[in-house]
Amino acid sequence: MKAVVITTTGGPEVLQLQEVENPNIVNDEVLIHVEAAGVNRADTLQRKGMHPPPKGASPYPGLECSGIVEQVGRHVTRWKIGDQVCALLSGGGYAEKVAVPAGQVLPVPHGISLKDAASFPEVACTVWSTVFMMSRLSAGETFLIQGGSSGIGTFAIQIAKYFGVRVFVIAGSKEKLAFCKDLGADVRINYKTEDFVARVKEATRGQGWVSHRSKSCNFDC
Repeated sequence: MKAVVITTTGGPEVLQLQEVENPNIVNDEVLIHVEAAGVNRADTLQRKGMHPPPKGASPYPGLECSGIVEQVGRHVTRWKIGDQVCALLSGGGYAEKVAVPAGQVLPVPHGISLKDAASFPEVACTVWSTVFMMSRLSAGETFLIQGGSSGIGTFAIQIAKYFGVRVFVIAGSKEKLAFCKDLGADVRINYKTEDFVARVKEATRGQGWVSHRSKSCNFDC
């Protein structure tokens, strides 16, 4: 198969498309024929030698992908050959095929193309685990997102609004704030021209935001 190989540390020019061996799967993994891969900051850090892959992981960059299941391990029951999926990876997304533990594979969400689904796992898993599983954000609470126009931020706005949360966002331009407004953000603050702490206190009548143990939550993107 072909994969994007980091030939040495450095800039984008060190990435080369090369022929490499196909990955082998174990009993609890699936083999995905990759349709598309997400691009994350960790990929650029890995290319620079600042973010080595975990021990035993693929040496190729790419922490999320979408594609079609090509092979399943003996212990895998949820997925079958031909399923359209997306997946959270420890590496290897920048390749034609990648082996993934079955528990890190997700169905392609309804209404999202197979190609676009490659950008889904990192943001979905990050926001859901930190905001809803750990912080237990719920309807009626206030949620402050720093970096509202980022990949994580835009997903967080939409899912928080779906659950009935009041969303505050911080971004650095009118264009970014307008984009956040279109996604549903209730209060939008330009940190370059406004004191966001004062704005939040004003909008919450002095309550501000505190830890997840109370009625509001801060999420820094």
